[in-house]
Parts: sequence; structure tokens; C-alpha cells
Amino acid sequence: MFKTALFAAIASITVSALANADTLTPIDEMSDGWNTIAPGGDTLCAMGTPYTFHVKPGARENVMVFLNGGGACWSGQNCDASVEPTTYVPMAELPHNDPRTRGGAFAQDKPENPFSAWTQVFVSYCTGDVHLGANDKTYTKPDGSEVTIHHRGKANTMSALGWLFDNVQAPEKVFVSGGSAGAVSSPIYAGIVQEAYPEAEVIQFAGGAGGYRVSGNTDLNEALGIYTDLPAWPAMQSLSAETSSFDDFYVATATQFPQIKFRQFNTAYDAVQKQFLTLLGSDSEVYPLLQANLDDLATEIGNFRSFTASGTFHTLLRFDEMYEFEAEGVRAVDWVRDVANGNEVASVTCANDEAGCGGPAE
Repeated sequence: MFKTALFAAIASITVSALANADTLTPIDEMSDGWNTIAPGGDTLCAMGTPYTFHVKPGARENVMVFLNGGGACWSGQNCDASVEPTTYVPMAELPHNDPRTRGGAFAQDKPENPFSAWTQVFVSYCTGDVHLGANDKTYTKPDGSEVTIHHRGKANTMSALGWLFDNVQAPEKVFVSGGSAGAVSSPIYAGIVQEAYPEAEVIQFAGGAGGYRVSGNTDLNEALGIYTDLPAWPAMQSLSAETSSFDDFYVATATQFPQIKFRQFNTAYDAVQKQFLTLLGSDSEVYPLLQANLDDLATEIGNFRSFTASGTFHTLLRFDEMYEFEAEGVRAVDWVRDVANGNEVASVTCANDEAGCGGPAE
């Protein structure tokens, strides 16, 4: 999953790493390109290092919010960053959380990039809790020592959204997206954005998290504190750590905000989703679980559409593969552009291609 090399900088990263970060700089005072914001307050990364997010100012009427991925941890074994294979990214300062290192929707040199002129808010992820954690948890590692993890995902993400709400008063369109762990929580944050901007067209887009058909993982949910601070919408409050699954976030948000358009991209045999399914106790391949989830969501949510490509690649918007994937003769970048523009799209699946969706080894 995430290589220990990512964590080699842990010993050298201190608060001084924020020397080039701004504290809640207003959008009118930002420079062109990416600006780094250090919100302070209750925000924190897993190991106690500071939290930062990034903003690229652009057209105020169109805003893209991206919730970054970076795994998860919920035990002494997988929260220990020195253990391989590592399962989460624990610091905002790592290149993984820098949009300047990303392609896809963040590549300013791509003429086909649908978001190049938009204001973009890149929500870094360093808490191992799918951006929803509200808990500081001390875990016992296999050797008997302890590690305390700050699952502050909710506070961190809301700091970025709070900055957005203060600086962009009346956008016409907000594209609330996420990759991997960020995809899991993106429906909830799409609802929070719609609540803040009731007149805006809000579009939710998730990449690389559609195959988790696992419910009632109480150990994970209680460790992270996911269900302790969910929005006070009736359908959301009815969810529980004991019985709910990630897809329930879609249904609960759609019940509260039926006007939101919900969109998903996945590959049929996503290798990272397969790894986390194994950690969550499932021996299934991704594709059958993914298809069952997509069928359920399409039945329950009228505004739900999906794009399923063949292969094992993980997520979409962060990578230049966004310009390469295709299914049913539809290029992923063209589908994403239509989604971002608010156009109606059909669901697309590799199952309808002559070669089908392949298999896990392809």
C-alpha cells in the first residue's frame, strides 16, 4: 500500500515546515497558483504535526473541492507508520498531499483539464479516518507499546470548507469530489456544501471507493469516531456504527438534498480497494461488490450515475490516467467534463465492451 519511504521525513518535519504557509489568507490576497493554508485551531494530523490545505484561486462562480485520499488506520498494527505495508498517510507535509505533485484535474498544462480555470480547494488528508474522524485514540501496538493517533479528519476538512464559505459567497457550481478515503466521505461534504450554498448547483464525484460492501465494522467506526459528529439531518442521524455501510452516506445525503447530482468512478478490480477489503475481513474481489453497490445506489437515488473502467488502477482525478481511461467508447475525461458542467450523463461500464471488464490479473 503506502511505502515506508513516505514516512522517512517524519523525524525532520517540525512546525518550521509551515514557514511558507499562510494563516487563513483571504482569496483576494492570494497569489496565482497554489497557496498553502495553515488553519490551526483544533486541526491536527495523525501524529500531532500541523495540518495544512491548499487553494488555487480562479473563477469564483465555479469551485472544485477535492478531498484527498491516503488510506486508513484503526488498530495498533496498522496505525504504526513503521510497519509495512503501511496503510495510511500521517502528515500533511508529505508530497502525497501537495497538489503541485498531481496530474489529472490538477495539471495546469493539460488543455483538456475541465477545472483549469476553476477555483480549487485541495483538502489534504493525514488522519486515517476518511475525513470524518472526531476522536483521539491511543492504540496498543503488537510489541506492547502505544501510539496515539489524532483522528481529526472532520475538524481538518471543515477548516478548509470554512475558509471557502468565508471567501466565496455565491458560487454557481460546486464540484465536491474525493479520491479513495476522500471518496467515502464526499457525499456528506457535498451535503454540507449544499446547505451552505442553497442556490448553487452541487455535484458530488467519488473515485475509487465504490466496492466497500461491508457494514457494521464497529471496531473501525468506533475507533475513528465517524458516527459521533455526523450532520444533524434525520436520515444521517439514523445511521449507526453497528449496522451502516459507506453507501448509506449517499442515501442519507440524497434524502436530505435530492437536488445534488451523485457521480462515481471506479475500476472493476481496483487493487487498493481489494487490499482494504481484505483488511476489513472480506475475501471477495472488488467487481461483484462494486456492481451490487452501484445497482443499489442507482435504484435508491435518481440522480446517481457511474463510470466503471477495466483494470486495477486506483482513483481518477489525481492522475493523468483521467485522460486515458475509456469504456463504451466514452473517454473518462469527457464524461468528467460533462459532469462538471452539470450536463446529464449516462452510466458507463466496461461490462458493455467487447473485452468486458477483464479480471484482477489483467
